[in-house]
Amino acid sequence: MYIAIAGNIGCGKTTLTNMLARHYGWEARFEAVADNPYLEDYYKDIRRWSFALEVFFLKERFRDLLRINEAKHTIIQDRSIFEGVYVFTANNRAMGNLSDRDFETYMELFEQMMHVAKMPDLMIYLRASVPHLVANIQKRGRDYEQTIQLEYLQNLNERYEDFITHRYKGRVMSVDVDDLDFEHEPHDFAGIVDKIDRTLFGLFPE
Repeated sequence: MYIAIAGNIGCGKTTLTNMLARHYGWEARFEAVADNPYLEDYYKDIRRWSFALEVFFLKERFRDLLRINEAKHTIIQDRSIFEGVYVFTANNRAMGNLSDRDFETYMELFEQMMHVAKMPDLMIYLRASVPHLVANIQKRGRDYEQTIQLEYLQNLNERYEDFITHRYKGRVMSVDVDDLDFEHEPHDFAGIVDKIDRTLFGLFPE
């Protein structure tokens, strides 16, 4: 089985991925952030480094997809290739950070990859307001994230809603996280687990 955790920067994807992997005994996979050679440059000069950053992420996520396709056990992934394309890359194009030429090249590469792509059995979307995202970003204190503009986060939120509602065709479970503290409150985490059990296994019907 293949589970993906989706959501904006600072919504809690990595934390929840780790917690669910421990709870269910799933293998966790994470996007290459610390090892991404373009990330710091990107936040300093988004227009200059957008194409390089997006191609790097696409390459990494496609490599993960190939491994997921071969796996005989359940994998839970922190951000999928689909939101990378339809949320982040689309947002960079809309903001003028990617030229039409670069975007077309990128999309042609993605479309070729889709011939061997496997859709997640479940995508868990963590919905969060911009103030919630900002608070989490400030709390974790990554230097390169402290210059992210509010407009950028808001644009990503809008694209996530469009992606989840109109573009993504797979099974989605949405979780509003503004009023949750699933990392520190066992009841909040248990609520998410119960919802996953109902969605995947038909347990605890409402």
